[in-house]
Amino acid sequence: MKNQKIFVYGDSISGNCYKIQLLCSQLDIPYDWQEIDILNGDTRTEEFLAMNANGRIPLLALPDGRYLAESNAILQYLADGSELAGKDRFGRASVLQWMFFEQYSHEPNIATSRFIIKYLGSPPDRQDALQEKQVGGYKALDVMEGHLANNDFFVDGDHSLADIALYAYTHTADEGGFDLAAYPAVREWLARVEATPGYVPMKRK
Repeated sequence: MKNQKIFVYGDSISGNCYKIQLLCSQLDIPYDWQEIDILNGDTRTEEFLAMNANGRIPLLALPDGRYLAESNAILQYLADGSELAGKDRFGRASVLQWMFFEQYSHEPNIATSRFIIKYLGSPPDRQDALQEKQVGGYKALDVMEGHLANNDFFVDGDHSLADIALYAYTHTADEGGFDLAAYPAVREWLARVEATPGYVPMKRK
């Protein structure tokens, strides 16, 4: 990917979009960035929907004119052939296992809570939803804590796409109303991710 500059449509404070920024930094992949304001309807324009009919970011635009959506699919595409994608067949499947966990059990609770609070301003009519997501969010954190109590990273003892995917919204969990005080292994893992080569912090607004 080093010789083919890509274009990314994203929101700098979105965890899903930040995953792409972090990976590109860690693999030294050059890219251009187009900031998108989802609350302003930037993803619902005719032009954007022609690129991604689902109207979501991040969106990867390739030099050959093709587009790729869904953050974890983009991670897989960009990291293909690198050890971040997994060191062997089982390792690659294990990375995917945790990335599926992130999208199915983690992101719908922790990231959605953050969106309600940080993007929408925690409106009164969303308080019941926030309370419901606390249960699922802490359950996901419990799973992570149990695994990280005996592992430095999620797969094969080394930094991988699984860590990038899960780090994005875990390190901002407090912005979704989640307290990591009872999760020492998770907090230690966050520090290890932040010490990996090429790490860049998420931009804050």
